[in-house]
Amino acid sequence: QAQLVESGGGSVQTGGSLRLSCAASRSRFSGNAMVWYRQAPGKQREWVATITREGITNYADSVKGRFTISRDNARSTVYLQMNSLEPEDTAVYQCNAKLASYTGAYLGDYWGQGTQVTVSS
Repeated sequence: QAQLVESGGGSVQTGGSLRLSCAASRSRFSGNAMVWYRQAPGKQREWVATITREGITNYADSVKGRFTISRDNARSTVYLQMNSLEPEDTAVYQCNAKLASYTGAYLGDYWGQGTQVTVSS
């Protein structure tokens, strides 16, 4: 079954860094953009960053200059490098992408299972 598998979350202190990964399993990326979102306790889901197939990136103002999104098309993996982390970055982070089978059949829009990032002061 196709899915997006996330890894790399954890707990760090203010100013620390984490790198999140999101890999397509039993499938590959389809479509143009891969996106990271986050949801803090008691808050709505928030868009964090987007990267296109050509590598064009866009960031929420709250993370601009601190987070870097990148992708490896051959590995169907998208990354989120998070530096200078702040307690306000504490949230469950999820990736979102369209997937296709290895034969090219479009499978749909998928979400990762979510990975917890906790930043303590």
